[in-house]
Amino acid sequence: MRSRYLVTGGAGFIGSHLVEALLDRGDSVVVLDNLSTGQIQNLAAVAEHPALTIVHGSVLDELQVDELVHEVDGVIHLAAAVGVKLIVEQPLRSFITNIRGSEIVLQAAYRHRRRILLASTSEIYGKNGSEPLSEEADRILGSPGIARWAYSTAKAVDEILAFAYHRERGLPTTIVRLFNTVGPRQSPAYGMVIPRLVRQAVAGDPLTVHGDGNQTRCFCHVDDVVTALVGLLDEPGAIGEVFNIGSQEEISILELANRVVEEAASSSSVKLISYADAYDVGFEDMQRRVPNTTKIRQLTGWTPRFTLHDILVQTIAEAESELKENNS
Repeated sequence: MRSRYLVTGGAGFIGSHLVEALLDRGDSVVVLDNLSTGQIQNLAAVAEHPALTIVHGSVLDELQVDELVHEVDGVIHLAAAVGVKLIVEQPLRSFITNIRGSEIVLQAAYRHRRRILLASTSEIYGKNGSEPLSEEADRILGSPGIARWAYSTAKAVDEILAFAYHRERGLPTTIVRLFNTVGPRQSPAYGMVIPRLVRQAVAGDPLTVHGDGNQTRCFCHVDDVVTALVGLLDEPGAIGEVFNIGSQEEISILELANRVVEEAASSSSVKLISYADAYDVGFEDMQRRVPNTTKIRQLTGWTPRFTLHDILVQTIAEAESELKENNS
């Protein structure tokens, strides 16, 4: 039996891929997006689909959210201020959107007794990076005066609200902590590292690496992330639980930049830039971020299919196509 879902932030990078996957398997979808970071063209491939409704609006609009939640069977809450650059430059907007928006969506889901999947982030773990991070790992944060940790705290409040609604009021909730996700339609505008490095390489510009470049990350293809999300939607055992979603293929950002240059056959150099120059004085980063994904694998059998090589080849091809179009 197919369902009707509300996807907040459905015109965004991850949201648009999820919408396509849900429609492809026969579900119907209502997208709510204010298009502040999402783009309507992200949904171009399915814009005329009879089972898709696109609503231009905000998760901060309580009446609109309530009406839409009433019309669906389940909610997937992706709408949020995302990207390190946006969070650092607009901390107040990010904080309000992420906390108040989630509160409104959770309240509506509770009123109408709708199952909800809430997207959180690996930023939850802060500076804890000594081991692959399990869902029970401690949070290690810096000062609240640093915007990055304000974002982490906002998402933690989202999780606390979701857990509280589940435990105290029986709301069927599932939380996912998304690690670095990459793929088609991801904008480099908000500090996303692979799209930025790839476009620099394709344009022949220096690849800018922040700090000393020894910080490590893992990058998961958006199609793999969407497969994980859909699998959790169909799994009763996911209710009341939180799951890491990400790749475990670890690489330093400096090594990543060199890989991008090589894969793109670029003549670009790699340039180190201090965090103070890239963001602002007092910016803090984490040295390592690797997910432990045992929990989701044991429940659903999910593992990523795409390698970093696959991701780079695809992202480079997309950037080269964009450059060709812009120059024609």
